[in-house]
Amino acid sequence: MDAEEFHQVAQQAMDELPILFRLAMENVVIVTEDFPTVGTLREMNAESPYELLGLFQGWPLSDRDSLHGGQPPDIIHLYRKPILAYSEKHGEDVAHCIRHVLIHEIGHYFGFSDEEMEAVECQP
Repeated sequence: MDAEEFHQVAQQAMDELPILFRLAMENVVIVTEDFPTVGTLREMNAESPYELLGLFQGWPLSDRDSLHGGQPPDIIHLYRKPILAYSEKHGEDVAHCIRHVLIHEIGHYFGFSDEEMEAVECQP
């Protein structure tokens, strides 16, 4: 899947989220890139550029106060080549993987930790 199609699938996944989530998200940009930067990999202690499928950069809603206005947009990064590799390795549909990573990063926007999201995802 080329970069343009990947971005379109990511945007479609965002557009298909429940309206309540979309309305609650303000000043958020979704960026699709082939890989995380070297600086991001260092910051996240990643040993391989394939370790990181996505990343939320910004202030979680749970940490904001009434003085938060005027900030640059929060960014959700989706890394194309790691997601494509993950999809192929696990035999999952690429669109499903993109949606899953997007929702995970949106969870960080709302203030959930990785552990909290994992607990929710593992519930029957």
